[in-house]
Amino acid sequence: MISERVIRVMTVDDHPLMMAGISSEINSQSDMTVVAQATNGVEAIELFRAQRPDVTLMDLRMPKLCGLDAIATIRSEFPRARIVVLTTWSGDVKVLNAFKAGAVGYLLKDTLRTELIDTIRRVHSGERRIPPEIALQLARHAADDPLTPRELDVLRGLAKGSPNKLIACDLSIAEHTVKNHIKNILSKLDANDRTGAVIIGARRGYIDL
Repeated sequence: MISERVIRVMTVDDHPLMMAGISSEINSQSDMTVVAQATNGVEAIELFRAQRPDVTLMDLRMPKLCGLDAIATIRSEFPRARIVVLTTWSGDVKVLNAFKAGAVGYLLKDTLRTELIDTIRRVHSGERRIPPEIALQLARHAADDPLTPRELDVLRGLAKGSPNKLIACDLSIAEHTVKNHIKNILSKLDANDRTGAVIIGARRGYIDL
């Protein structure tokens, strides 16, 4: 029988090898155990309801329902749920969106070997967990004006390589309006051209390439 002091963990990732490695590391600890494994956001919500884990490790990019939406749904039903994002994305926008959704920790997958177990223990004890490199990203862009929803639509069009006329048609707006949005995007992202805006937008987590 599992002791009440053992930290009950749920892992959520659609990569079997990644999840197997994480689970093996957790189960090798004397004070924690994996009680559930989900491969998509929908399954994560269902298993959380059934198992009520102490700590949940959540990937962001998954089929059926993304990690951000799964986090928001779980936290709306269970406000005290402790969810840590595990991802390859370090962009400040992704990080902010994760914490707005209800995450209490954020870990990059290339740091799991050294940070995972300590993070689980700290989050379980009530702490938040943000690696220094992530905190630096947040601080660097804290005063930046965010892109508006319409500017995001235009940036996605730029990422597809669409000309202004096609972006305008797709969004049902005038072509000169698209040009104004592009001007604002370049200014907000400190980019020199359309390609630079797409690269910076992807790096910061505004869009997925």
